[in-house]
Amino acid sequence: MTDTAQPLDMDSEGLRSRAVMALTNARRRTELLTSCVEDGELTAQHSPLMSPLVWDLAHIGNQEEQWLLRTVGGREALRPEIDSVYDAFEHPRATRPTLPLLAPAEARAYAAEVRGRALDVLEGSPLRGAPLVDAGFAFGMIAQHEQQHDETMLITHQLRRGPAALTAPPPPAPETARRLPDEVLVPGGPFTMGTSVEPWALDNERPAHATFVPSFFLDTTPVTCGAYLEFMADGGYADARWWASEGWATVREHGLEAPLFWRQEGGQWLRRHFGVVEPVPLEEPVLHVSWYEADAYARWAGRRLPTEAEWEKAARHDPATGRSLRYPWGDADPTPERANLGQRHLRPAPAGAYAAGESPLGIRQLIGDVWEWTSSDFLPYPGFAAFPYREYSEVFFGPGHKVLRGGSFAVDEVACRGTFRNWDLPVRRQIFAGFRTARDAGEGEL
Repeated sequence: MTDTAQPLDMDSEGLRSRAVMALTNARRRTELLTSCVEDGELTAQHSPLMSPLVWDLAHIGNQEEQWLLRTVGGREALRPEIDSVYDAFEHPRATRPTLPLLAPAEARAYAAEVRGRALDVLEGSPLRGAPLVDAGFAFGMIAQHEQQHDETMLITHQLRRGPAALTAPPPPAPETARRLPDEVLVPGGPFTMGTSVEPWALDNERPAHATFVPSFFLDTTPVTCGAYLEFMADGGYADARWWASEGWATVREHGLEAPLFWRQEGGQWLRRHFGVVEPVPLEEPVLHVSWYEADAYARWAGRRLPTEAEWEKAARHDPATGRSLRYPWGDADPTPERANLGQRHLRPAPAGAYAAGESPLGIRQLIGDVWEWTSSDFLPYPGFAAFPYREYSEVFFGPGHKVLRGGSFAVDEVACRGTFRNWDLPVRRQIFAGFRTARDAGEGEL
């Protein structure tokens, strides 16, 4: 039962190339998300839940300046006067349009200048030694930060009204016509959760620690829109029995009757998806549901949401060797055949796709497609230490936030792995979140 190291037996040049690629991929995506609409769309606030796109763009540059130029490179600040404007903790999203934001052209120029200087810092860094630079951690952290904001900007694109600004080919259909089992038994026992060796893992993923998980059954695929419609048709949104008290209060207060972006028209359920209205795709994993909705569905189905430890064991544990893998399929990096990541497609793949990404137990789509709600609160692991700053994880710990796992089609591989932890408020629905359900294993089923 061991933690698996990332295959990064590289010299400094190999590490440097890896960091350049991660930063370049992130910037390419940022430019796509901010160049596909007019400047007026960049400065508008499309929802009080989200920042104007131009705020995200300059914030990306400002974080890169603070960490890579000033902290790692020891260089003089370029724009210290804007640090406060782009401090995510100082200004809530709803108020950011009132700030003296950089205009789109100025924000682009600033981010580009920072990037050029950051690459100079990277070129001169040994990428060994102090924790912040060892194996290029700070550069990987900034690449992950940019990709996380790219996902945030993609959410803003989904919230904005008007014609589609983004296009992408559809994801692949399942490769086989054979019917997958509805659920898979995950045998009980200890496994190594978290990591102490993944070089770019963030503080909340650390350290690796032994965790015991009793046997349980887990859905083979995420819950589909078709299955969720059965819950709706059975009066799921009108029956308090299935809802946590806070969730039921939210349903009543806002008149919820379906996932976000769904509406009924002429007896048919439709959804708005990146500017296109389409029939709800029955075979796709359900999307844009809150933790309360996921929990209510699971109760209605006579099941429950998996704990975070259960989810990670299903995604990483190899029962044949006892090892904890980097991904469900093994230690190799994600590929287009294994997982739906990186905005390659603008939607989840149908349930049962990506056979090449299957876990040793036969569970599919644990990485990519949709973030999966778990039943667990976002809490630190035993031995947790904040690094390199408290505001990344520590200030969010507690019962107010629920853990999501696995990533979505909107997540880049640099910010998604078997140990990666996401978290959000249980009421959130604009995020690209779905779920799968679990149940305890009875003695006769082991």
